[in-house]
Amino acid sequence: MKRLIECVPNFSEGRDTSKVDAIVAAMRQVPGVFLLDRESDADHNRSVITLAGEPEAVAEAALRGVGKAGELIDLTQHTGAHPRMGATDVVPFIPVEGVSIEDCVALAKKTGHQIWERFRIPVYFYEAAAQRPERTNLENIRKGQFEGLREELPRNPDRAPDVGEPRVHPTAGATVVGARKFLIAYNINLNTPDVEIAKGIAKIIRFSNGGLRYVKAMGVDLKARRLAQVSINLTDFEQTPIHRVFEMVKREAERYGVSIVGSEIVGLVPKRAIELTADFYLQLENFSAAQVLENRLESSLGGAPAEGPGRLAALAQPFLDAVSQPTATPGGGSVAALAGALSAGLGQMVAGLSRKKKAQAAYVEQLSDAVAAFQAASKDLAAAIDRDAASFENVMAAYKLPQSSAGEQQERDEAIQRALKGAAEVPLTVARTAAEIFERLGQLERISSPSMLSDIRVGRLMAAAAVRGALENVAINLESITDAAFSRRMRSESAAFVARVSETPVAAGRS
Repeated sequence: MKRLIECVPNFSEGRDTSKVDAIVAAMRQVPGVFLLDRESDADHNRSVITLAGEPEAVAEAALRGVGKAGELIDLTQHTGAHPRMGATDVVPFIPVEGVSIEDCVALAKKTGHQIWERFRIPVYFYEAAAQRPERTNLENIRKGQFEGLREELPRNPDRAPDVGEPRVHPTAGATVVGARKFLIAYNINLNTPDVEIAKGIAKIIRFSNGGLRYVKAMGVDLKARRLAQVSINLTDFEQTPIHRVFEMVKREAERYGVSIVGSEIVGLVPKRAIELTADFYLQLENFSAAQVLENRLESSLGGAPAEGPGRLAALAQPFLDAVSQPTATPGGGSVAALAGALSAGLGQMVAGLSRKKKAQAAYVEQLSDAVAAFQAASKDLAAAIDRDAASFENVMAAYKLPQSSAGEQQERDEAIQRALKGAAEVPLTVARTAAEIFERLGQLERISSPSMLSDIRVGRLMAAAAVRGALENVAINLESITDAAFSRRMRSESAAFVARVSETPVAAGRS
């Protein structure tokens, strides 16, 4: 049986994209760990990263994220709307498949001890991993935030951590680790900048004040958008569904003479939660989850439809679905990176098959080198699919930074320029790698099996498309970059890559 968990570490940085990039990169170095989602919020000054995979691999990835965050984030310089007590504020483990909540508790305990041993950051355990009843709720542990905990720890034994010495790390604070069921982070924005209204509504709806069961809530000031937000955690969406929370916030907002202007889900949401909300608002009679096409297919056919797309199409479909969605990412840059990765894959296939043939025996060493080179290029370009999407999201995050003062405006402008440069550099790297693949495929033509000439030419066409597609993304970012020297260098390199792929492979017999 597959063993699969989710981990959603929260880091106290949502404005400096380079720091978040470094934290994510540290976690992605662990084999077998999948980055499912990445959300940063400048007002909250917080990033939420969603990982999944085998328990031990995910735990190691989380540890590396804690270590990198400890290096980069200084809480003595940190401000934001969201409460925090650590550079890595909270690390929850969630069972998904083949793993129990008890397994996640054991993993949380082990991870907590390793955080102290590796980084000397004290650790508290919460939710199912809590060692004291009052520490089940995160807000009880985080009371006073970093500054309050720093003052209180030396003189109050009741605030002592579960692991480590009774003192916060000077800059990284303390970290809370636990195990819990799936949680939905859900925010509702109001058409008022009065955060006291949001706080009042949060007090009414949260369970700790007699409100809805399985609801935690607080009011947040979204200064950059001039809105107040009711920030909500749903700890059991089946017992207290999203629509019930929405309707209660809507009703309470009307009492203050304000309305809801939008809501958002931070991170991922189970399909079941959306089904419950659709059932409520559409007033479907006798609705069952079995009426959802994907659910019926999975139940009846084990996830593999008897008709329609076959095995290979099914492998490609998730990415095709992601591209077709009405969202900004993944977009053209990710598609260009995929085209390059596919061209490298074709090269690896041709070289791998050719070196097994007697007619190519004289070229075995060259073909083996080609296999290794194509394999490395394919991995780099596959990783660039996510890097390109992340770089665009960094640009969007920079544009959302506050700008109410001259200082904030300057910080925002600088952050936008950094993010735009990063968004230009990623596709330029894709173009460079794809140009190398194009040339290597041309060299492969004379030493590979003639029967695979069409595969080589398709690979070269894909590589050329990857170069040109990636450079379109370079060009559009350069339009907004004010650093003239940077732009000149990027345009010069772009022109060189286009020249390298100007030779277009054609089918035999055509001119």
